[in-house]
Amino acid sequence: MNYHFQAHRQVRKNLLDILQDTSHEDLLLIPDGFNNNMYWNIAHTVATQQLLHYYLSGNPFRIDKYWIETYKKGTMPNLNVQKSEVEDLEFLLTETSKILMKDYDSDFFSDYTPYTTSFGMDLKSIQDAIIFNNMHESLHYGYAMAQKRAILGEKG
Repeated sequence: MNYHFQAHRQVRKNLLDILQDTSHEDLLLIPDGFNNNMYWNIAHTVATQQLLHYYLSGNPFRIDKYWIETYKKGTMPNLNVQKSEVEDLEFLLTETSKILMKDYDSDFFSDYTPYTTSFGMDLKSIQDAIIFNNMHESLHYGYAMAQKRAILGEKG
């Protein structure tokens, strides 16, 4: 699983780079052809990671429920995000990855409720969920990169 945790840290670093290297205005802008923004895509990865790993294993979330309720699948982007919330998300991107590794190493996920994702993948264990979550976060990283390119094109 070390490779999968390394991949998780890397995708989170990539998401953090977008968050830190993009203006606040651009993070919240919904480009033509999209129904959300870069900020929503990044916050959504944190919310989904908590649901896939903690909720489905019967454990409490490691973040405030606000993030889950505001950024889970099916939510719409909040266009009124304060800079302090962006800073909180920067912290959560790094910390939830570290906490996941510690929880995994301490056998925190002994139970797991099987779940079929909307992507069509069957998750039967925490290992499945960790591997799938990396794919999910990479997908949203790709969306955020496409949105950034679209915004840069609109400004050019």
